Amino acid sequence: MKKVAVILSGCGVFDGAEIHETVLALLAIRQHGAEYQCFAPDKAQLHVINHLSGAEESGQSRNVLVESARIARGEIKPVTELNVDEFDALIVPGGFGAAKNLCTFATDGADSQLDSDVAAACKAFAKCGKPAGYACIAPALAASVYGNNVKMTIGTDESTAQGINALGAQHVSCPVEEIIIDSEAKLVTTPAYMLAQDILEAHAGINKMVQTVIGMA
Repeated sequence: MKKVAVILSGCGVFDGAEIHETVLALLAIRQHGAEYQCFAPDKAQLHVINHLSGAEESGQSRNVLVESARIARGEIKPVTELNVDEFDALIVPGGFGAAKNLCTFATDGADSQLDSDVAAACKAFAKCGKPAGYACIAPALAASVYGNNVKMTIGTDESTAQGINALGAQHVSCPVEEIIIDSEAKLVTTPAYMLAQDILEAHAGINKMVQTVIGMA
């Protein structure tokens, strides 16, 4: 059975991993005959957002790994323990945590820097030629991992696309239910909740992304 590493960035769309995207990705991995192991960086997240009001909770601090464990039902490891040799593919769901906790795209845009441990893990898959799928805003992370004019999408948001292009990737506009494949890099991306208006729309693209990544493995 193929094994997929999944890197999470916390818990909740505004400051961590997007929960619907993560669950849809995990479900798709199992439905397409593979198994998964979740990972996350063991560090403080950028900030804490009240998901009811949308306001930042000043004075609060949460740990990315601990928060990610909520979605993974406790079955999660620090990303430093991710050994690329043990996996066939990589999936990174979106949520603003991908742009806040896995890299600094949310605050630095074209000057985005990768978390060093996340960079080591993601670049290992790229270097080994193992397939990877990044959803929603997570391709902003992939832009720093791959560069080299690799094709990817976050949907149609022009300012975000410009930031991705500035990081050395090539953004391709894409409808919510579709995917963009860079066959040479073995990279698959989909807009998910960058465009999705409901969970069905998010599911369509994420399912295609996961199926394609597993098929490439």
